[in-house]
Amino acid sequence: MPVNGEAAEASPRDATVLHALDGGVSWITLNRPEAMNAVTWDQRERIIALLTDASADPAVRAVVLTATGRGFCAGADLRGAPAQARERAPGDVARTIRLGAQRLIAAVLDCEKPVIAAVNGTAAGIGAHLAFACDLVLAADTAKFIEVFVRRGLVPDGGGAFLLPRLVGPQRAKELMFFGDALTAADAERMGIVNRTVPAGELEALTKEWAGRLSSGPTRALALTKQLVNASLDGDRAAAFAAEAAAQEINMTTRDANEGVASFVERRPPTYEGR
Repeated sequence: MPVNGEAAEASPRDATVLHALDGGVSWITLNRPEAMNAVTWDQRERIIALLTDASADPAVRAVVLTATGRGFCAGADLRGAPAQARERAPGDVARTIRLGAQRLIAAVLDCEKPVIAAVNGTAAGIGAHLAFACDLVLAADTAKFIEVFVRRGLVPDGGGAFLLPRLVGPQRAKELMFFGDALTAADAERMGIVNRTVPAGELEALTKEWAGRLSSGPTRALALTKQLVNASLDGDRAAAFAAEAAAQEINMTTRDANEGVASFVERRPPTYEGR
């Protein structure tokens, strides 16, 4: 996966999360292969910042989340978290989850650019939820998805009980979360968690192809479409229809919408600018 490109960033502080902007695509790459990319506090904050920046930067038209080595993300690594200065009190755990795992997943869901997960290996715990939160999921055929929490006597965090039932339904979600069995990439595709599964050697090429298509698309229309789809299961029909009408109103003020209409009338391919 690209780790160099326009405005590539790889300072020592950021070496565990590589970043490059390449052809309008923001590539965010977890880079702790020796730890199967278990995500640390510093990495989490870096990913959130990059996703926030992607929303605001017109030069970014799409985002890819991926990793180096054999693992996509093996869960949370709390060893890098700031030390707790006092004995744990009621409310501390809930606050930690809200400000930590939930912020990470929300940053993906709320990113105003389409986000592709290129799952190169095991995605476990919060790593699986990081993939589930993405708009599109591509996976190497060697990848696995594991709801590992039950193995440690824990409740899923990072929005897992919100995300997974929306992908596979409540019964399948309970099966995966109750037993914690590893789900192969092929089975994940069959269940609707993964969009495409390809041999590991083909993952990068497919990711570049899909990211390239997104980065040449009508960026604001994609952002509004993402918002509508993400909200579609949380409200009634009246609310969904109202949101759709509002999104159409907003989108018709963009250059890309006007270009799309003009290109149809003029019978030519559209050229979108992301504005």
